[in-house]
Amino acid sequence: MEMLHLRYFVAVAEELNFSAAARRLHMANSPLSQRIRDLEQELGQQLFDRSTHHVRLTPAGAALLPMAREALTQVNSIPRRLQEAVRPGHSVLSLGIPPAVHPALRGRVNALIERLRGRYEIQRRPGTTPSLITAVRDGDVDVALVRFPVGDPALGQLLVMSERFGALVPAARFAGRDSVTVADLADLPFVGMPTDNLPVAFERLQRELLDRGIKKLDVKDLSSEGVFEIIAGGTAFSFTILDPKSPVHGPRMDDVLVLPLTDLQPILETGLIWVRARAEGGDLQQFVDVAGELFANPLTR
Repeated sequence: MEMLHLRYFVAVAEELNFSAAARRLHMANSPLSQRIRDLEQELGQQLFDRSTHHVRLTPAGAALLPMAREALTQVNSIPRRLQEAVRPGHSVLSLGIPPAVHPALRGRVNALIERLRGRYEIQRRPGTTPSLITAVRDGDVDVALVRFPVGDPALGQLLVMSERFGALVPAARFAGRDSVTVADLADLPFVGMPTDNLPVAFERLQRELLDRGIKKLDVKDLSSEGVFEIIAGGTAFSFTILDPKSPVHGPRMDDVLVLPLTDLQPILETGLIWVRARAEGGDLQQFVDVAGELFANPLTR
């Protein structure tokens, strides 16, 4: 059995979709399916109940998943553990940072890095939320700031900041207003922003709007500036972070406004994630302890 087989198995087990797992692993469906069949043959157990409509773990697959995760964590930790053996008492720790972090959160993260200066040499790694979650799972990044929610039970999580969304609306229509309701927007379609910064948060918000009868305006290959022009023209609305200090606050344009909603409170949550096993008396315990102290009261904006 090769470690790659376990890595493939864990990806399919977490996604419960061969196509999604193949995309995550940057490979085609056919070889992934073959590797899973090879693993099942070697173990003498069917790991997945699969049909054209679903993929589910069998009892054997459910039993293998925590074992496979533990084995991958151990293998992924070898470079770090070797470095610690050579340089005891001082570890290099990689910290994933997503785009458009609020300056208040960036300041708190800098304070965290300063507090841990004697224990860790912290190196920042940029990335989007999906790529950073995968990197933490695979051991390529030790700890990461990501946009919540994160559903993997193998990952420890700490909420560090909550930011309110506001409605991005045409100024000509809502001039003089200091807030809006969903009913005020009912005759305007919602248009999504072409950004990778807030994917999960926007998905949840879009579902809420659809449930309330708001239609979606589909736009393809349109830049953020193009979306802003559509909103300025009075034919749609969108959402952005309400706090003007946020890097993803709405555009600085006279013909659009960012207003809070009184009957809907959409929130963007950002948190730290890490492999849970590494913080339970492991090499990340001190990092997680100090982070827990600094973010005992998460930032709110």
